[in-house]
Amino acid sequence: MARMQRLLMNLFDGWFQLRRRFPKSLLDEMAVAIASGEREHRGEICFAIESRLAPMAVLEGLDAQARARQVFAQLHVWDTEHNSGVLFYVLMAEHRVVIMADRGVAAAVSRQEWDTIRDHMLSSFARGAWREGCLDGIAEAHALLLRHFPGNDKDQPDELPDRPVLL
Repeated sequence: MARMQRLLMNLFDGWFQLRRRFPKSLLDEMAVAIASGEREHRGEICFAIESRLAPMAVLEGLDAQARARQVFAQLHVWDTEHNSGVLFYVLMAEHRVVIMADRGVAAAVSRQEWDTIRDHMLSSFARGAWREGCLDGIAEAHALLLRHFPGNDKDQPDELPDRPVLL
């Protein structure tokens, strides 16, 4: 995607609909879905939603993948006991979803499996089904984590916030 096109998307493309697409009720549902799934496996899911990138960041070449790496570090997704953190990063203005997994998860779950979840979410978002896309993506991630990181020590602390973070 050309830098100028990305700049225009970040300036004008629906980023102002953040609260309409992600109302408090959906954020609450997502938090419950994340928390309940994490009780079944050792993975930790963190969900971050950003409406748009700053114009100067776009002009300097920051893209969704690079921004997701920044958010991964900023939210300490890498800082879990089992290296089992997973970040869902949604960049609304550019219609991008990036799923990043910490090294413990990345060693067990293929990039293709995460890309399939991302594609399902993007398909739902394109239809305007934001709730469905988010909740289905979370459920699919829980299924992968349950397969590769089964069981959860009931005393294991919740290491990442369950409530989605609006950036």
